[in-house]
Amino acid sequence: MDNKEEIFPIVDEQGNVIGKATRGECHSGSKLLHPVVHLHVFNSKGQLYLQRRPDWKDIQPGKWDTAVGGHIDYGETPQDALRREVREELGITDFVPEAIDKYVFESAREKELVYVNRTIYDGEIRPSAQELDGGRFWTLQEISEAMGKGVLTPNFENEFNKYKAIWHF
Repeated sequence: MDNKEEIFPIVDEQGNVIGKATRGECHSGSKLLHPVVHLHVFNSKGQLYLQRRPDWKDIQPGKWDTAVGGHIDYGETPQDALRREVREELGITDFVPEAIDKYVFESAREKELVYVNRTIYDGEIRPSAQELDGGRFWTLQEISEAMGKGVLTPNFENEFNKYKAIWHF
């Protein structure tokens, strides 16, 4: 289970820390803006790795999502959070991230400042059995066919639509 007492920074839309709150408060519908990191992992064939969210997750259980997505801890930089999350979720330490964008995502339960990154990686991926329900590389065509069918998270679908023009190899 997610730790509902974990402390997240509360930020403004530029990413400046203006307070702190628990995960439970941030995911309660309060719309407290809190930062997260995303990493889109491509292989050299142009396929995109997606993780399957475990059924126990409090947000979007059982759906396919961005390869790595995680909250920035209070006092942590986005770069440090990205390296930590990639190590924890996929067991990868030797990657070169490319910052793509930063935007606000809002759902019925939460509001996040999302730091979007990508990398090209052909090494071994070891998805965490504690944090994920596996993962695999998808072709961009497979992703396009799954869009809007409840298979992918809305946040991933939003990012895919927003950035797919720059993802072609």
